[in-house]
Amino acid sequence: MAYLWVFIGGGLGSSLRYLLGNLLSKSSLSLPIATLTANLISCIIFALTLSFYNEKLQQTPTLKLFLLTGICGGLSTFSTFSFETYELLKQGQIMWASSNILISVLLCLVIFFTFIGK
Repeated sequence: MAYLWVFIGGGLGSSLRYLLGNLLSKSSLSLPIATLTANLISCIIFALTLSFYNEKLQQTPTLKLFLLTGICGGLSTFSTFSFETYELLKQGQIMWASSNILISVLLCLVIFFTFIGK
């Protein structure tokens, strides 16, 4: 049954990722904004889930699988982030590639420190 919850959550997360890609594909920025947005939303969901439902997650492992492994796993995309950064480097856009790395990693860390603290 756990696989089913991961499957459903992953399908929802992947569908949301696809929707964001379509909505933000017309961006004129050199920065891959759709991937950045998907990863930030995933971090927000992940951090909020841990912040507000951490005790419940321990008691309900299927909720954790659905939200964190399924939705966040389907929505976030490290492979696309890496490929888009690689493409920027290959095109000689070192400033944009560096910005993509710094902005993505720093903003995601800020999200976790903001919502979870410690």
